[in-house]
Amino acid sequence: MEEKKFDPYQFIGFILIALILTWMLYENGPKNDQDQDQDSIVSNSEQANEVSSPLLNQIPDSIQQQQRVSSYGDLGNLFVSNSIPNIKVETENIHYEIKTKGGQLTQLLLNDFYNYESSELRLIDNKNNDFNIIFSSIDGRVLNTRDMYFTPRLESKPEGMQLEMKANVSDNEYIIFDYFFPENGYMHTMNIRTLGLSKLINAATSPTLEWKTDVFRNSRSIDYENRYTEFTFGYEVDRVDYLSLSGEDKETRQDLRWISYRQHFFSAILIPDSPIKEAILTSKDLVSEIELEEKFTKSFSTSYALNPVRGELNSNLKFYYGPTDYKALQKLEGDLEASIPMGWGIFGWINRIIFLPLFGFLSSFLSYGIAIIIMTVIVRLAMSPVTYKSYLSQIKMKVLRPDIDVLNEKYKDDAVKRQQETMALYSRAGANPMSGCIPALIQLPVFYALFSFFPVAFVLRDKSFLWADDLSSYDSVLNLGFSIPFYGDHVSLFPILASIAIFFYTKMTTGQQAMPQQPGMPNMKIIIYLMPLMMLFFFNNYASGLSLYYFVSNLLTIILMLVIKNYIIDDAKIHAKIEENKKKPKKVGGFSSRLQKAMEDAEKQKKAGRK
Repeated sequence: MEEKKFDPYQFIGFILIALILTWMLYENGPKNDQDQDQDSIVSNSEQANEVSSPLLNQIPDSIQQQQRVSSYGDLGNLFVSNSIPNIKVETENIHYEIKTKGGQLTQLLLNDFYNYESSELRLIDNKNNDFNIIFSSIDGRVLNTRDMYFTPRLESKPEGMQLEMKANVSDNEYIIFDYFFPENGYMHTMNIRTLGLSKLINAATSPTLEWKTDVFRNSRSIDYENRYTEFTFGYEVDRVDYLSLSGEDKETRQDLRWISYRQHFFSAILIPDSPIKEAILTSKDLVSEIELEEKFTKSFSTSYALNPVRGELNSNLKFYYGPTDYKALQKLEGDLEASIPMGWGIFGWINRIIFLPLFGFLSSFLSYGIAIIIMTVIVRLAMSPVTYKSYLSQIKMKVLRPDIDVLNEKYKDDAVKRQQETMALYSRAGANPMSGCIPALIQLPVFYALFSFFPVAFVLRDKSFLWADDLSSYDSVLNLGFSIPFYGDHVSLFPILASIAIFFYTKMTTGQQAMPQQPGMPNMKIIIYLMPLMMLFFFNNYASGLSLYYFVSNLLTIILMLVIKNYIIDDAKIHAKIEENKKKPKKVGGFSSRLQKAMEDAEKQKKAGRK
């Protein structure tokens, strides 16, 4: 048998054939072929950069086509991926980015503002926004616009940019999202319309619009910011309501005129062309969810049915993405400024009629910190007559203290008799213990109104004063490196100053009053220490502008009381007048007489019971 020998020419031939086949496969095979089924799970950035095969776009794969038809029927073309990247639109105030998959906003940055980290202020980014319309096909399939691919057509106009996002079933059957972005301002419009889909869409089921947003954190104090991050909506003719600030809240409401996703100082507001008949509104607090790493404060969502006409959609929507500024919103159509919590009832009226115009006027030519101080001076001077009445009542009660102590000791075992004699003493002396409370009640609306005003005053955002670099946030002078419950991880100076001022003010006011120790009652002098301590803890994370106001307000009140005590009120004259009134018989009438009679009846019943 002949032995086979190695043939080098045969080996070289095999190598050449292998190289030729490899080259042919490379040249004739599909380039950059991508699995179309993975389009639904790629990220926004990957979608923007993906490039599908030219051959695949020109010559549809029969197998893939059959899969699309089996999944979506005649509407399969809506879900065919295109190679078009996201569309970017730049206006004077806003940077927009719209993705071709879903035809919705994937990024919205406000050019004029920055967040607490001095980074660009984002209202939409990183998949925190989802705008989707749900259709039902005639064969029972559920279709979401978020999964559809839109072809853009961008046109520049004198007033702004017109963007048409079109998803085609065929040349005569399509869905269009028609955007218009004005050259300046924070409002844009969106028109949703369809053509030729009445034959393919189930007319018995109305399309549903869903709008969900996770609200970004944009302030240093996430807890403080979260208190003013709220789902607000206008309904009926002129009414406004809101969902719960904490936990999770879900409601079904009717006749909605606008819907506001308010993130403290910035808002996303939807204004439909006609009132929404019925919508499902949802709010969820996210601050407690650790996995979010405090990127978001709340999650808001809205769902409502659209109203097709003869099977076709034609809905016009307006969107406001911008600062939650009362004056800016007031200039827009509707009552969008009502989404700002200026206080309920009379407190809101005081802010809108008095403090908003006054502070706007002062801040037009003064720095914002000085404007706060000047407005505080004006308020305290306007309330000085009330302060005078309150202090006068305290002086009278101080003069009567020895007599009251005598009565308390004499009738220490008879509470009813003690109260009768005390009321008789007040009546003879011409003093009224309630007169000191009435001035405080008069000041309460002003106090609460300003408490509501400063936290929502957008003009204070990023405005510095002295050591405070932002009057809308806390004025940290020391970072502790650890967190104290109910206090925080920092030390704010303005709350400390305000607490000191409150301490001296409380000490002055309580020192003028008779505060007998009643059996079973706590020592009222604890208020001297309790109120400043509460102020210190409560306002450490609040806006420094509010703490500045309370510091200046209490400091001015102390000064006014010292002026009244040393230069206006004569204690000796008041004492002499009271002693003179004691000698005069005085008829007790009105409420005092009824109260005294009730006490006497109670005393008689008590004695009868003992027998």
